Amino acid sequence: MTVGVGLDRLLADLESDPSLLRDRKFGLLCHQASVDRTFTPAHIALSDRGFSPTRLFGPEHGFYGVEQDMIAAAAQRDPLTGCEIVSLYQDDEHSLVPRTAAFEGLDLLVMDLQDIGARYYTFAATAIWAAEVAIAQGCEVWVLDRPNPLGGDEIEGNFVEDAMESFVSAFSIPVRHGMTLAELLCFELERRGTGTKALRVFAVGDWDERQPMRLDAPFVAPSPNMPTVTTAVLYPGLCLIEGTELSEGRGTTRPFQLVGAPFVDPKPLVTELVDRAAVWEIDGVAFMPSFFRPQFQKHSGEICAGVELVVTDREVLRPLALGVLLLQVFHDLWPNEFEWRTRAYEFVVDRPAIDLLAGTSQLRTLIDRGDDAGLREWVASWSRCQAQFKEERQPALLYGAPGR
Repeated sequence: MTVGVGLDRLLADLESDPSLLRDRKFGLLCHQASVDRTFTPAHIALSDRGFSPTRLFGPEHGFYGVEQDMIAAAAQRDPLTGCEIVSLYQDDEHSLVPRTAAFEGLDLLVMDLQDIGARYYTFAATAIWAAEVAIAQGCEVWVLDRPNPLGGDEIEGNFVEDAMESFVSAFSIPVRHGMTLAELLCFELERRGTGTKALRVFAVGDWDERQPMRLDAPFVAPSPNMPTVTTAVLYPGLCLIEGTELSEGRGTTRPFQLVGAPFVDPKPLVTELVDRAAVWEIDGVAFMPSFFRPQFQKHSGEICAGVELVVTDREVLRPLALGVLLLQVFHDLWPNEFEWRTRAYEFVVDRPAIDLLAGTSQLRTLIDRGDDAGLREWVASWSRCQAQFKEERQPALLYGAPGR
């Protein structure tokens, strides 16, 4: 069997050594993008070989990615196998960490989640919190690893301040961290004192050069608003729009590629973005005036005007800096209409959503003040965080280093 992602490696190992899972009572944390090289879902691929999970666990959006963001996913029975599904995203923040009873009768937790390499993408937090509880209950944890679609070399962003920790900022790492889920688990479990003795990684077969995923590569959406690799490329910056009342394109066919609102005039917007992008030295993206009508969420049913972002060179694009620039330009052009989100965000009501996403209140404060020099200085300060994190993460890297 050709070995690709970690799931393929596990299936290959089971062919030669079925005792790996024989008589094991295991739970499986995965979602609709957890597929093998034939695009068979993980729980089906294992069941077909005689290794049926005792219990399934589903992250945000539900086991099959049915629910939109911040919509509770109910516990249920898997319609394909009848297996129990435990939801790790229900009506309150307590559901984000599994109860100890969820691992009753289990001796193993297998995790297979396609992450997309951005700090706010919640599957990493779900995986690490589930692993901690499982290990504390005496379970072994296996991680079926997958490549980071954004690649493993580029790092971008600041650390998270202590007061800003949340579901979307669970770890003090840069927004674009360049790690696979298994690497991030190794890094965080060591840093949090749990350790990795109970952790086993089924590695990706060929990711030694830590290359980003091709834009035209086969891609199964890991969440409802992550339909393409291009979406993932823009997401580290465009997710910041969630911290405002601007539409980030949810409810359209191009989420995180469209930004706008009913009050926007796209002509001066695009002109200003082009001019300021040149000053900020943001390359690899084109700005196209756009009109769109979200079918749900912000400005549902209304015609929004704004900008469509077209990736022209992902190798030079700095998506997080682009997201900061977008916030600044929308705020400066429409200061009376521009609004930060004040409603609850991922169960948090006492801090603005933008602060949770940015990991600090600095971004919001500098934009509100109209402090262009301060904002650019803050962006420049990321280089120190990036250099520090590059060193800190080194012991946890599983790919691209001799002997690993």
